[in-house]
Amino acid sequence: MSLHRVLTGAPRSAPATYAEHVAQFGELPRTADITKELLASGLTGHGGAAFPTGKKVELLKNQRHGVQFVVVNAMEGEPASMKDRVLLSTNPHLVIDGAVALANTLDADQVIICVPRDRPQLAAIVQRAIEERPSRARRDARIELQTPPGRYVAGEESALVHWLNDKETLPQYRPTRPAILTIGRSATLVDNAETCAHVALIARYGAPWFRQVGTANRPGTAVVTVSGAVKPAVTEVPYGTPIIDIARECGVTNPPQAFLLAGFGGVWIDGAEAHRGFDDDSLRPIKATTGAGIVVALPLNACGIRETARIVRWMAGESARQCGPCAFGLPALADDLELLASGRRAEQTLSRLQSRASVIEGRGACRHPDGVVRLVRSALEVFAADVVRHANGNPCVHAQSTVVHVPATQREEELEWQ
Repeated sequence: MSLHRVLTGAPRSAPATYAEHVAQFGELPRTADITKELLASGLTGHGGAAFPTGKKVELLKNQRHGVQFVVVNAMEGEPASMKDRVLLSTNPHLVIDGAVALANTLDADQVIICVPRDRPQLAAIVQRAIEERPSRARRDARIELQTPPGRYVAGEESALVHWLNDKETLPQYRPTRPAILTIGRSATLVDNAETCAHVALIARYGAPWFRQVGTANRPGTAVVTVSGAVKPAVTEVPYGTPIIDIARECGVTNPPQAFLLAGFGGVWIDGAEAHRGFDDDSLRPIKATTGAGIVVALPLNACGIRETARIVRWMAGESARQCGPCAFGLPALADDLELLASGRRAEQTLSRLQSRASVIEGRGACRHPDGVVRLVRSALEVFAADVVRHANGNPCVHAQSTVVHVPATQREEELEWQ
């Protein structure tokens, strides 16, 4: 069921050197423009939004003053995700190859790889890989490493570009998408690290090869992080693989009561829906998406309301606090969820929680609060029977205390996952 493409060679005791990388995948072709191959491949972004990569490149190629920067987003501030860390620790040159191929296509001058500063070991791996790269023709883009702060919102692409401009990790209001991001006055392409690795393979093997696995509308593979009921694990699977099969491959033995998909800004789905394929067409009827490739299995002896309260409290602390919905709305949601989880004053708390969610939604300066509201609403639906019991003052007193990995700080998160 698993199919290693971008994770070929994993696990490794050390990242692949450039010589090992070339022996495994061959040299990156010197094709100047791979836009047609990207469009034909159907590759979509793996950072969460799933926008077609070829269309993004096409849009940027039509910018009047051209594109100067290609930014590789390897921030991965989502606590439930390890995919970019595993990928860069295994095949860093594949990620760099993809960024170089995109830079060649856009005639960009510079590739910037962004890794959070609180992951110094990962930053060192990337820096060594950059230094290993052979010098090429003068037209090749310059490659450099940047280490922004490792906060959840810092990985949002507009916040990342804002930091590269002004050293502030504030998401920017974008009423329509896609929106052109700029460093200085230059249009900038931002792509997730995994997306770049897939680009590198498409540049080598072509669109028909890429489409040999996956679904018609979501071809290729996804690197998925599975956690919760098991020790966190990373696997690469074809899109369309049943969720339950992904979970079992990573060690989930007992049927979970629910799954959290797409991370802390995603949704809970009932365990009975785990037969669905891991692709957006299959998940759309239950209002879920694949997101950035996250599957958290919630065992039967856990309380979904308590776990959601823990997540929302952390998300409230990770906001940029640049608008009311984040600064005041998210902490209020966390307060209400904690009261509901405890069973104290729960009946009136449930009504207030639902009202606050409606007030917060769609009013943020970015989409961070919308993601939290989406998570809360899914919890109230999937754990509806528990919600009724909690609202009547009967919380899940025998539930396992913690299941979902929710760090107290970014530093704690780094130590926990390495």
